[in-house]
Amino acid sequence: MEIIRYLSEDGTPLEPLPFGDEQLIIGYRALRRARLFDDRAMILQRQGRLGVYAPYRGQEAAPVAAALALRPHDWLVPSYRESAAALIHGLPLSKLILFWRTHPAGWRFPDGLRILPFYIPIASQLPQAVGIAHAARLQGEDSIALTFVGDGGTSEGVFHEALNFAAVFEAPVVFLVQNNGWAISVPTERQMGNTRIAERAASYGMPGIVADGNDLVAMWQVCLTAAARAREGQGPTLIEAPTHRVGPHTTSDDPGRYRGDEEVESWLQRDPLDRMRALLERLELWDERQETELMRELSKEFGEALATADRTPPAEPWEIVEHVFSEMTPDQRHAWEALHAKHQ
Repeated sequence: MEIIRYLSEDGTPLEPLPFGDEQLIIGYRALRRARLFDDRAMILQRQGRLGVYAPYRGQEAAPVAAALALRPHDWLVPSYRESAAALIHGLPLSKLILFWRTHPAGWRFPDGLRILPFYIPIASQLPQAVGIAHAARLQGEDSIALTFVGDGGTSEGVFHEALNFAAVFEAPVVFLVQNNGWAISVPTERQMGNTRIAERAASYGMPGIVADGNDLVAMWQVCLTAAARAREGQGPTLIEAPTHRVGPHTTSDDPGRYRGDEEVESWLQRDPLDRMRALLERLELWDERQETELMRELSKEFGEALATADRTPPAEPWEIVEHVFSEMTPDQRHAWEALHAKHQ
């Protein structure tokens, strides 16, 4: 299948760009904001100020583009590596920090923010996204759901179930596969016979698209197209984004045990952030002064969010059951009362 690209690895446009100057700058700023969070989160984790964290450095173009393609009332259904998408879709930085600290205050997303919690069990978010999208359509809502999965997650049974149901019922959902080459320590070619995941779409009766996962412009455009298709009642789309995570699977992983430095170095030459900055500079839309100002702004934002998170009081034991449903189930109510009694 053809891989859709708009930018070469050095940021040269390969064909007319689908976005104007202002949108390109918005896209770059979102990429830089996502990268800064990832860099700072890694530092906090090494300092013991964050729990186990799943970094996304090198593959943030896909989740950032996906979030940019959504409207506020669309649903974002992430896995554990989509902090960037949640951030761009509106999750406050302080909440994101608290989430990765496993603080219950970080599990309570703001009212009206259409983001589900980060899913840890592999691919379990896919049927949830389909259910949300299908329900929205039945209720006459003008909203879609966009969900993510890694290449490893496409080998799970629920991947098939979710795509099959979505296609049969024409649910307004977009499936975005971040194919970063590794299912933890297992390379793609060891886990599937056909490594072009988007080709599976034909067997479900939906379009399959491959876009360069390190090209923000390409990813943004294909996500917009898939989202528009879903809103128009034409059903789901499967997007595959070939990319690479240059860091570990999580902060408890040692990728040096299964991956060579040469592979990482080759992908570092295709860094999505560097590619977008080179494009803006080529178009004379960006310079070092703007970069310095942006970094100062983003650093200030992160510092304030971190201070807010640090001021959050320690969690009480009973808080772990208070945010699950709008009204507690009998079992939750019993657990809540027992925890209260035990710690009074």
